[in-house]
Amino acid sequence: MQKTKSLKSACAAALAVLAALCCAHDALAGAAPDTKVALTAAKHRDGAERSMMLGATLAGSRIVAVGERGVILLSDDNGAHFRQAHDVPANATLTSVAFADAQHGWAAGHWGVVLRTDDGGENWRVQRSDTSVDQPLFSIAFRDERHGWAVGLWSLLVTTDDGGATWKTQPLGQSAGGGDAKSGLNLFSVFAGQGKDVYIAAEQGTVYRSNDDGASWQALHTGYKGTLWSGVVASDRTIYVGGLRGNLFASSDNGATWQPVASGASGSITDLVANAHGVAAVALDGSVTVRQPGAREFVAKQLPGRDALTALVLSNDGSPVLFSKDGVIAR
Repeated sequence: MQKTKSLKSACAAALAVLAALCCAHDALAGAAPDTKVALTAAKHRDGAERSMMLGATLAGSRIVAVGERGVILLSDDNGAHFRQAHDVPANATLTSVAFADAQHGWAAGHWGVVLRTDDGGENWRVQRSDTSVDQPLFSIAFRDERHGWAVGLWSLLVTTDDGGATWKTQPLGQSAGGGDAKSGLNLFSVFAGQGKDVYIAAEQGTVYRSNDDGASWQALHTGYKGTLWSGVVASDRTIYVGGLRGNLFASSDNGATWQPVASGASGSITDLVANAHGVAAVALDGSVTVRQPGAREFVAKQLPGRDALTALVLSNDGSPVLFSKDGVIAR
């Protein structure tokens, strides 16, 4: 009983976006931590676009979003309309999605699930799962079609160099000071930088950095003591990480030093994205905050309904397409 309570408490404290909702809505959430469960195919259902969505990205010009009970939504008209993917073989809540190009993508989530698609998100197959314990993966990223990383609960880090055919569980290793890196911290967002740089945003204001495509890691400190939920590297190589209560930090020296940035949001920052149109973030208070190319500051706007925003993409015309605990936000 105590172990079950500890697992539920960890899930509620750890899940980057609306953790309690994720655990409550996961079709498999009632299973005991040491009981294996059977993953089944995600169901097609009416109103899927109103499902809680937790991650989104672009696959070429297509928008791909993932969320509760294995729902994967696709849009080919910049977010005006969405439909469910044809075949998703796992009904676990999905928290993150990444594409190496327009065709090859991966999604990750509860029960350590990693799914792969080779047709732009229409059909998926399971590459990894661990149904003996629900140790969720919160974030997944790929540099190219072969090299990827996924991170999650209790310092879970898995890596691949063969496109996900095999995944290796990896310790975080040594800290920047030469001692043991912090262990046991929940890892919420993994994202690639320039060259072989990879970063992980984590608890206690910690950012992990690898300069060798994830073979070794250093623990960096932003000076913040709260949880960091999201991160991105902008086109000018500035690193941004965001977290609780709208806290946003930037580094222009590969993570060696960090400066607080006014985000304009008061709610927790749940997603950060960057492309040629600038840097954008969303927060749980319904704020969308954007830094245009060449601008010095972020400018925030709050949605009238203050939807709990969980993910976004910047479409090809630069406008944000938003997702929330209640699904797609109509454009």
